[in-house]
Amino acid sequence: MPITALLLIDFQNDYYPTYTSAKWALSGTEAAASNAAILLTEFRNKGLPVIHVRHEFPSNDAPFFLPESEGAKIHVSVAPQDDEPVILKHQINSFRDTELNRILKNLCVERLVIVGAMSHMCIDAVTRAAVDFGYECHIAHDACATLDLEFNGVAVPAVHVHNAFMAALKFGYCNVDSTDKLVELVR
Repeated sequence: MPITALLLIDFQNDYYPTYTSAKWALSGTEAAASNAAILLTEFRNKGLPVIHVRHEFPSNDAPFFLPESEGAKIHVSVAPQDDEPVILKHQINSFRDTELNRILKNLCVERLVIVGAMSHMCIDAVTRAAVDFGYECHIAHDACATLDLEFNGVAVPAVHVHNAFMAALKFGYCNVDSTDKLVELVR
């Protein structure tokens, strides 16, 4: 059976509406993190690899995830344990200019379960890159979050942004399923 790793992307304080100083609150972050925590518990119980990724912008001119700020820290709801790698990235794609691929290869990982934020940015980018690197990918759609967007004068609600990106990834890149279904994958 292929080794499966859980990849938690950018579950950081600045994305949580309930975090008092949140600089970029998303829609549904708490619900997504709650589902991610279910997967996190399952992976830990099975002794499967868990890798956390957190984003920091390289300067204080950024709108959120400022260097070494409380907002850039991983939220307590899915906090890493001492033995779980935490990848620091400065790009949207978690593989770009990081040790992520090397760590996955060293762990002999072939399959990824991906959760986190934002659905239309970092989740999309890491999934497409992972597939290009040869990983079998699974996204827990209910363990991902995003926000309302606007394009060309048209408001796009977060639920539509999220669903459009999940549909596109499912169409050509990976399995997109619920947390409950993906828990079964690792059992």
